[in-house]
Amino acid sequence: MAKPKTQAIDGNHVAPSALLVALEFRAPWELWAVLPSWPALMRAPAGDGHSVIVFPGLSASDGSTFPLRSYLQNLGYDVSGWNQGHNFGPRSGILETARQQVIDTFEATGNKVSLVGWSLGGIYARELAKLLPDCVRSVVTMGTPFSGSHKSTNAWRLYELTSGHDIAAVTQSFDLPSAPPMPTTSIFSRTDGVVSWPASIQQRSASNPHTENLEVFASHIGLGLNPSAWWALADRLAQPEGQWMQFERTGGLKSWIYPDPMR
Repeated sequence: MAKPKTQAIDGNHVAPSALLVALEFRAPWELWAVLPSWPALMRAPAGDGHSVIVFPGLSASDGSTFPLRSYLQNLGYDVSGWNQGHNFGPRSGILETARQQVIDTFEATGNKVSLVGWSLGGIYARELAKLLPDCVRSVVTMGTPFSGSHKSTNAWRLYELTSGHDIAAVTQSFDLPSAPPMPTTSIFSRTDGVVSWPASIQQRSASNPHTENLEVFASHIGLGLNPSAWWALADRLAQPEGQWMQFERTGGLKSWIYPDPMR
């Protein structure tokens, strides 16, 4: 059977195919895979105690990120959700409240905060980091469509329905493709059934060379529950501030678990 894929067209991307959408039903198995993977996951680099805020995806709440946040807490991070219920898009007051949460966390701890976002939550993480460069240490997104057309996802109609906003008008209000000015990692999957994977590819620039793309084998719904994504996230968060290095994917099983994202 041919490998399912999406196609790039003139810098814009078509939404994932029906086959990839069907593969989203494997998401529960990704969560169950955490159990046999737990001993290995706990051998990930330990956290240094700095604060991490995790933003959920479209229509999801902090409940969806609870397993991931619990894992990061076990590694030694001070982790919190976004504390705003279900994510129905940037409605009135949403981004302002999220911005204040980052500021309050920074001021309470005296240390910069790492921002983690799943899908739409990654858009929040990236844009807040751009607004608050003095408060944010690093950004990691999972299946976040910041590059390409808004129609490169299968969720844009749901976004318009839940947020009440014209997605084209909203995206034009932000420079989504530009990376935040601090270490930024985009975790993506070529078998994502919601977001066209090229829309999650960050182009490196001379102004911010501290960016990277990490590919994992996962569904979109399962990205925040996937053991390989968890390990990669833990590895990225554990880097000492000011000593960023690209993710090392070579050697042993790593080259199989994390294929070359530029292949």
